[in-house]
Amino acid sequence: MIEAMLFDLDGTLVDTAPDLIGALNAMLRDRGLAEKPAAQIRPVVSAGANAIIAAGFGLAPDSTEVADLREPYLAYYRDNLSACSRLFAGMGDVLNTLEQKQISWGVVTNKPAFLTDPLMAELGLAERCCAIISADTTPFKKPHPEPLFEACRRARLKPENCVYVGDDRRDIIAGNAAGMTTLAAQWGYFPADDGPADWPADGVVARPAELLNWL
Repeated sequence: MIEAMLFDLDGTLVDTAPDLIGALNAMLRDRGLAEKPAAQIRPVVSAGANAIIAAGFGLAPDSTEVADLREPYLAYYRDNLSACSRLFAGMGDVLNTLEQKQISWGVVTNKPAFLTDPLMAELGLAERCCAIISADTTPFKKPHPEPLFEACRRARLKPENCVYVGDDRRDIIAGNAAGMTTLAAQWGYFPADDGPADWPADGVVARPAELLNWL
């Protein structure tokens, strides 16, 4: 029995790449540097701010230069969270169907709460979901399963009765460790050399509508 479907946020539930890449290109313009094409940056979006900055500026993700750029990058992004970010095509119908069937849905993301919470509110999603778990909600982030366990505690769910959907290997590892059914989102953000077919998921879904087949 499926009690709930839980989603990763960036690249799974919401197409946030336009605003994340927009923040990067704004920084590049401010420094007199050439903007980066979206196709070049999109594959690293799910890896987080450091990976985006590193790809844009040609730096190592763990370098001091990236650390120095992180705060101004996040500040610009925070001011433009939902300028272009929207639910992926078909995801609105999925959420409506889940609600009609009285199946809960929630978000478990590695995005920090100061970005997750206002984005969910601005998109009109915060009041609809059973739980929102961000990178700093628990002491652990994915691929650790604790954020998924916390979502279950808050929503009074059994992990084995939940489906977790994500577009990153870490999502699948976390979901498997939590004992959930795991689905890899083929519409998400991932590099060409590490895609959903290579992850240990229970299934790969090509578009949001196919999620309903797993209920």
